[in-house]
Amino acid sequence: MQISFKNKNVLVTGGTRGIGAATVKLFRSLGANVTFTGRSHPIVADGYYCIDFSDLASLGDFVRDIDILVNNAGINAINPINDFLDSDWDKIVGVNLTAPYKIIKAVTERMKAKRSGKIINVSSIYGLVGKSYRAGYCASKFGIRGLTVAVAAELAEYNILVNAVAPGFTLTDLTTRILGPDGIDRVSETVPMGRLAQPEEIANTIIFLASDLNTYISGQTITVDGGFTNV
Repeated sequence: MQISFKNKNVLVTGGTRGIGAATVKLFRSLGANVTFTGRSHPIVADGYYCIDFSDLASLGDFVRDIDILVNNAGINAINPINDFLDSDWDKIVGVNLTAPYKIIKAVTERMKAKRSGKIINVSSIYGLVGKSYRAGYCASKFGIRGLTVAVAAELAEYNILVNAVAPGFTLTDLTTRILGPDGIDRVSETVPMGRLAQPEEIANTIIFLASDLNTYISGQTITVDGGFTNV
């Protein structure tokens, strides 16, 4: 079966860079009508909305006519628990967990009426295992798993499939800037496959879950980490 998203309306949050940008590009190459969001005002592109998901009032009506939702937008802050700012906690949980919850509420009314839909929430390996100094991020990503399984159970009768993807270390511009070449080499040594994922490899998994090839997978978290969490 050839994958096609012709006449499908897709929403990808956090679609301006990294995994999100790769996902937008791949959906469009397969015929989808893609709406995507980001926080960068200078971007001018068809289907782009500048949204700050720490401000949920900025959600617009564009979220309501969607066949496939990819909740990808996310933020992080790194600090010891005793130094972790309450404001950072609120912002991380707001963007990473509360916003996906709100968007799911908005898109599923139409999906239920059509008795069809796909929702993919982007989690993280740190929604599977813990990591020091990332209390807010881990809490939000573990929460995404809970949100995924609960909503999957509720919406199954409407033929709406809800899953999560948990990427491991991925070679994005942000990762390259933060780690540098030496840091990337060190991280790569901890991954059984000996390298970081390419954003397109995460996008391929999202595409599969969103496609007509997936008719029965729901409530699952698919880990794409080169074997990292198994060693």
